Order: sequence, then structure tokens, then C-alpha cells
Amino acid sequence: MPRADLVGAAAMLIALAGAGSVHADDATVPLEDSTAAATKPAEWLFGDWGGARTRLKDRGLDFQFGYTGEFAYNPMGGTESKAGYADQFTGGITFDLDRLLDIPDAKFQITFTQRDGDNLSDTADLGTLQQVQEVFGRGQTIRLTDFWFQQTYANGLIDWKVGRMPFGEDFAAFSCDFQNLTFCGANPGNLVGNYIFNWPISQWATRAKVNLSGFGYIQAGVYDVNPKYLGVDDQVLPVFFSDSTGAMFPIELGWLPNFDGGTLPGSYKFGGWYDTSEADDVVSDINGDPMALTGLPAQRHRGRYGAYLNFQQQVTSNLSLFFNFVTADKQTSTTDRQIAAGLTFTGFWDARPKDDIGFAVGTTHVNSRVSTSEDPLGSEYAFELYYTFRPRPGLLIRPNLQYIHHPGGTSENEDVIALGLKTSASF
Repeated sequence: MPRADLVGAAAMLIALAGAGSVHADDATVPLEDSTAAATKPAEWLFGDWGGARTRLKDRGLDFQFGYTGEFAYNPMGGTESKAGYADQFTGGITFDLDRLLDIPDAKFQITFTQRDGDNLSDTADLGTLQQVQEVFGRGQTIRLTDFWFQQTYANGLIDWKVGRMPFGEDFAAFSCDFQNLTFCGANPGNLVGNYIFNWPISQWATRAKVNLSGFGYIQAGVYDVNPKYLGVDDQVLPVFFSDSTGAMFPIELGWLPNFDGGTLPGSYKFGGWYDTSEADDVVSDINGDPMALTGLPAQRHRGRYGAYLNFQQQVTSNLSLFFNFVTADKQTSTTDRQIAAGLTFTGFWDARPKDDIGFAVGTTHVNSRVSTSEDPLGSEYAFELYYTFRPRPGLLIRPNLQYIHHPGGTSENEDVIALGLKTSASF
């Protein structure tokens, strides 16, 4: 759909806000789980709308408008040097139902996204397993990315969420500061994206979390599995799609320590999932022989599964480290593991105390069952270095340099150098 549709959706949200604000009374509940996180006045590029935005937020209506654009150029690698640009518009609103409707400790989130542009990994035939522009993908169309209700019970002990929501919004959640997909978002979706869908794809799902005081939390969920969520039709309204293939059950344990008197927060997530769907074997036919040789239909397996780790720790007032690991079953997964690690350092220059530098290294491994003597496949290695320039609140400009060794997990492909520029604004 054209971008005018996104503007229309945003206008509809504003109209709803105007209709509902007369019921507002108490303080707003910040949006903690959504990628379209609630913003503070100092983070709005266009300011506070003469104080109207803060007044609406105080009454229970918190708007989110954002834009992310990613440029990439490959001076080395691929079939030719080309430039590509991809972007995403976001419009959302959080309804504080406690203030608006006297529903205690409850909120409702609606978010629309629209993506557009070119994928340099394809247009320049880079052969990479992971995109050099993470914002590209999942169809260049407008989507309903969030449509969910959330409420806490027993003084915050239990947190329940239900509706349309992306997997990576709650499970294996990780930032998208880097431009290479190896270091962006929930890593299960990077590895087995054919059935675990990251932002901006949403699925009908429910999630229950138990907050463990002094430790962290444990949570579990149920997600509808259906390839129709990836389509470009019927993606604006909260429709139910037919022909679901199964249900996915993720579980996650989170430890949230605060070291050095609470000044050095950390996040340590341990999780896994099981999908009840039937799926093709990546190599074997119905008789257990190589289907590439026999041409027979693939062997079918009931159940797909995997596990992950997401570690983040601030080690000084300026330095934070992260480590991510994910693995998936070898029967149905073409890529079966991904490892990534990196750091961010803030305030590198005294004159730019809010700017930061990030560096990351990672690898995505091709399932050894897929590799043959004629076509040996192994690991793709990605490296990225970026610098974040924040010229004013609500705007960041992030030039980056990417290097990909053995794109596609093979030495047959030339190594890639990609020059990138990521721009993000919160309006």
C-alpha cells in the first residue's frame, strides 16, 4: 500500500485519541515491552506540540511516531558495486486503560508500520545469509504490527498480554542499533525466519510472565504459526488467517541483576521454543535418502525447536557488552546456529557526551547436513563498527562499516565490504 495509507492510519489514531481523552485522569503507564517504546518529551524531534502531547500522555494517550532509513553501498563483494536504501515508518499509540476506562494496571497498544526500498544483499547479489540492511524485509507494505492488551495482577507479580504481537517483542528481545541483521532483533527470527517472525510481523499470541522480586522473571507464551502472516494482503486489520500449521510455545527465564549498588544493570535471558508444525527435512527424502539425488518428496518431521541466550551487561558508566547465541534443530533448519558479541561505548569524546561507538562480531552457520563435497558450506562471519551522532533530541545519524567474510558460508563468494548509514528519528 502507498505511504498515504500510513498517514491515514495515524490520523485515525489521533481521532480516537481525541474521542477518548475526556475519560483520562491518572498517570500514564510506560510501554515497557513494545519495540515502539513510549517516549519522553526530550526525545521528540518535533517537540511537545505546545504541551498538548504531554497533556494527552498524562491523560492516558501516548503516541509514537518514528522513521528509520538505512543506506548501504558495497565497494567490494557481490556481482557489482551498487547502492541501496530501505526505510520504515512507524505510527502507534498506547492507551492507558487505567486512566481512560478505570481498568486497573491495563493498557492497549496499536502500532502500524510501513517498509519500502531496496535490499542491497539481493540487488548486488552479495550472497550473504544475513542482510546488510536489517530494516528491509517482510514485504514492502503497511502492516498492523501491534494490536494487544496487557494487564498486571497481584501488585505486578503476574503480567498477562494477548493479541497480535511480534515474537521478538517479548522473547529474545534485543535492540536494532546495528545495521547488519546478525546483530539486530531477536536472534531466533534471524536463524529460522521461515516460521519465527520478528518485527514488523505480528501473530495472534498470548504471553504470561511472573515477575520474581530480586531476581527477574519467567515467562511462557503460545503463538499461532501460519505463513500467511508473511503475506502482503489483509495485513492492516486484526484478521484471523485460516490454515494454521501449528502452535509455537516459547519459554524464557530472565535474570536482571544490578551490580555496584544498582549502577550497572544486566540482563541474562535463557530461552527456548517448540513448534508443533510439520516441516520438511532439509536433506532427506521420504525413504531417508538424499532427495537431491532421488527427487522424491522430503521426509516430514513433527516439531521444530531451538534454544537461545541473550546476555547484556553494563560494566562501567560508559561501556556495555552483549553476547547472543541461538541454535535450532538440524532436521528442519538450513542455518542451525548464530553467535554474536559486541560492545557499545558512550561519551567517547568529551564534546559529544551522548554519542556512542559500537562494535560487533558474529557468525551464522549453515547446517552441516546441507553441506556436500561438491558444495561445501560452513559459517558466514560478520563484523560491524558504527559511530552514533546525535545532533539533537529525537534524531540520530549512524555511519557504519561492515565486513562479511565467506558470505553465504562459502569461500566461493567474494568477501563483502558494505558502507552504511542508518538514520532514525522519533517525532
